[in-house]
Amino acid sequence: MRATLYGGPGDITVGERPDPRLRTPGDAIVRVTLGCVCGSDLWYYRGVNPHALGPIGHEFIGVIEQAGADVTGLKPGDLVVAPFTFCDGTCANCAAGWTGNCLNGGSFGNHGVDGGQGEYVRVPFADATLVKVPGSGHSDAVMKSLVALSDVMCTGHHAAVSAGVKPGDTVAVVGDGAVGLCGVIAAKRLGAERIISLSRNPVRQALAREFGATDVLTERGDDAIKLIMEMTGGIGVDAALECVGTGESMATAFGVARVGAVVGAVGVPHDSLVPLQTVIFRNVGLRGGIAPARRYIPELLDDVLAGRINPGLVLDYETDLDGIGDAYAAMLERRATKSLVRVGAGVQGAM
Repeated sequence: MRATLYGGPGDITVGERPDPRLRTPGDAIVRVTLGCVCGSDLWYYRGVNPHALGPIGHEFIGVIEQAGADVTGLKPGDLVVAPFTFCDGTCANCAAGWTGNCLNGGSFGNHGVDGGQGEYVRVPFADATLVKVPGSGHSDAVMKSLVALSDVMCTGHHAAVSAGVKPGDTVAVVGDGAVGLCGVIAAKRLGAERIISLSRNPVRQALAREFGATDVLTERGDDAIKLIMEMTGGIGVDAALECVGTGESMATAFGVARVGAVVGAVGVPHDSLVPLQTVIFRNVGLRGGIAPARRYIPELLDDVLAGRINPGLVLDYETDLDGIGDAYAAMLERRATKSLVRVGAGVQGAM
């Protein structure tokens, strides 16, 4: 099969890998229809974070090609959403709802595991991992939103849930990438009354407003903190969503949080520190981390299919496997918010 291969910093190519085969009776083989490039993939591309040489890509939807003998909930031909991590659904962590930290799981597209930027993926623990999409004849817009559920929508939702967003809240979203924009969707979905999005990019500003942001600020750092405190009467926001992972974004999120608020942090950390003085003396909490996407997908899927949310709008660049190099470059150069990769033919009638 053809698949995207990581050869080191700045080295993204398309090559051949062995076709995946069922290894256990609980496996399924998924023929990928749509994949994405994730912001975290760019950290590897830049050489900032390590990544094993070989397959890459952890966001995809596709069609079941083969199912092992023990797979009972899925059959060939089913359209499925794959969370970015696979899980057994039975370990202590999964039982507690933390499927992204499964004791027997792992992530797609690393350490030899098939990636979503390739034609086929072997999915371990298929019944526990994959989510079947009901119905048929889904529009292209819905299909894009389905692939957004594999990571960024769930991760933005995790930031909002971790921060305890509730009806009537004022929320600040630090970060205007795909996760931050999905955080705006999530905050709106959970009932926030005022949503302040921090963004300097006109395209992303417009999308944030479409998703429900009531205020868009171009300021950063201390200037952003000062302005948000003024906007909230010196109190701060009820919940802060940290969707970047840098030192400045973490400081901003804690700087705008009101006494007793929680920062929901989902950005991959890079030189970021938790300000313990703020935690202790302002009673500001910190929650977040790897999103338990498999737990969130079913409820978010219902909203996508009903047209209540449309996270696929963050996918503003499209290519096929032959254009994967520019898919990475477009995001690195901020020509794209998020790159969609059309890998294979869609399920009959779906596209």
